[in-house]
Formats: sequence, C-alpha cells, structure tokens
Amino acid sequence: MKSRRVVLSFALILLSVGARAYVHARRFTEVASSGDDAAAKAFLGRWDLTLKAADREYPSWLELNQENGRLSAQFVGRWGNARPLPRAELSNGRLTFVSPKEEEGAQADLVFEGTLSGNNLSGTVNGPDGKTWQWTGQRAPALTRSHPPKWGKPIALFNGKDLTGWRMSDPNAEKVWKAENGELISPGNGPELINDSKFEDFKLHVEFNCGEQANSGVYLRGRYEVQIETDSIEEPPSHHMGGVYGFLAPIPELPRKPGEWQTYDITLVGRKITVVQNSQTIINNQEIPGITGGALDSHEELPGPIYLQGSEKGHVAFRSIVLTPAEK
Repeated sequence: MKSRRVVLSFALILLSVGARAYVHARRFTEVASSGDDAAAKAFLGRWDLTLKAADREYPSWLELNQENGRLSAQFVGRWGNARPLPRAELSNGRLTFVSPKEEEGAQADLVFEGTLSGNNLSGTVNGPDGKTWQWTGQRAPALTRSHPPKWGKPIALFNGKDLTGWRMSDPNAEKVWKAENGELISPGNGPELINDSKFEDFKLHVEFNCGEQANSGVYLRGRYEVQIETDSIEEPPSHHMGGVYGFLAPIPELPRKPGEWQTYDITLVGRKITVVQNSQTIINNQEIPGITGGALDSHEELPGPIYLQGSEKGHVAFRSIVLTPAEK
C-alpha cells in the first residue's frame, strides 16, 4: 500500500506540474499574441530603438507582428542585417525579446525587457560588456508624402580635389580617406566618410569603382545602406550589390564588375526608394522598413547625411557624387 501511495502521489505531482505548464502556455498564447488583446496590439508594429551603453549610444530597430496567434519579431541590432528573433513575448504588460549571443559578439544572449508608455518603449538589457544598459524606443514614423516632390538644384557633394564638406567617423584613425586624381578613395577597414549636410528627400547620383573582394556602401540619411560589394556571393540577395542591406534585394541582379566604374541613381522619398544601377532599374519604388546595420542613429523622422562606408575590406573609390534635394 505504501508503495502504491507513493506512486499515486508522484502521479498527482506530475499532473499538477503538467497542468501548470499548460496554463502557462495558454496564458502566453493569449496574453502574448492574441489578436483580441488590446494591450498586445499596442506593442505591434515598427519601433526605432536606441541602446544606451555607458560610453555611447547604438541605434537599433524592432518590428513586432502577430502570426498564427503567436508573436514574432524582426530585429536590427548594433550591426548586421534585419533578422528574426528566436523569442519574443508579452506578459502582464511587459515585453521580452532575446537576441542570440552569436549575433551580438557577446558571451550571453541579450535579453531585452521593457514596458510601453503611450508611444514610447523603455527598458533594460544585459549589455555585451556585462553591464545593464538602458534602451528606449519610439514608434517608427510612416514617412508618407502627400504629393510628389518638386526637385531643386543639383549639389556636388565632392569637389574632386579634397575632403571639403566631409568628415571621418574617427578623426584619429590610422587609415584615412584621401582625395586623389579626382577620386575619393577608401583605405579599407578604416573610418566612415560622412557628409556635413543633411537631407530629407532627394535624388543621388554616385559613380563608384569597387575592387575584388571589397565591401562598401552608400548610406542615405545616414540610416539606409545601398550595398556596394564584390564579396558576398553566398550571402542573402539583399546583401548583394545594389540591395538595401538586409531588406530589399536587387531585381534583376546585375553582374559584378570589379575594377570598373559603375553608377547608382537613387531616389529616396519618405520610405520609398528606387535604385538604378548602370541605367537599369533594380529596385523600383519599394518601401524600406527600417534602419539598416551601421546607421548613425535611429531618428527616422529627421533629415540625415550621405555617408560612405569605409569600415569594411577592399579598395573602393568614388568620383561624381551629386545630390538633388526636394524643395520644401
């Protein structure tokens, strides 16, 4: 009898544990992702994030969606491309999402926790430096335009002689950009080159020459990278030449031409981008969902500069860089 009572007691314990697990799972499904839960709906959509370390701030981006009754998340961290997250949940008005350590160069997964107040998110995350960081989020603006732009006068951003009107992201870098023979030349694995002026909507003409196994890009408003590369054959299509990094793939994808001068003619109006490479349209009036890795900030509502990526490997040179702003 004693052994039977022990077995019966153990069975009851298992049933109790299983019941609690079931209730927890139901609660997660209903609270975290139910389409009928107004509290959950308030969290859905795109968010411009700022991660606040002790010595600097990092722009970031988050998109929360409901799919098949579950919460899903897409994330741009301190660098890299937009990627789905393995875990995102809402419970009792608190948001938790996790970015894997492998994506963050950290020893532990980054666990974000936060709450919503109005249209603002705020919370904490265990930073890759082992310290607790604060983070904030603002609902990303729609950036819709009520009428087509009226274009102003073209502005030559590069004078063909020197770096007037430009600054390097690290003024103390050992490797520096240089102007030589009418070209702006990246040192490779050096600083970024950022224009002093800020723009909202514009057309941009860029001539560039990308060497073998090189990687660079043109950042629009300092937030959206149009990729320049000859080294990402095995990467996703949105990482290839002419793609908006991590979001939009070039279609068609044109042959790489290392060592040859090529052109981009880019139109950016609100979130809508058109990219013409060597006179052929490869992205046609598509929406950019959010900032790309390497953005200067996440303040999508503000004008921003053109910047040229120099932090990746390989030889990349630019010559004619002409911007035509939309009139206000």
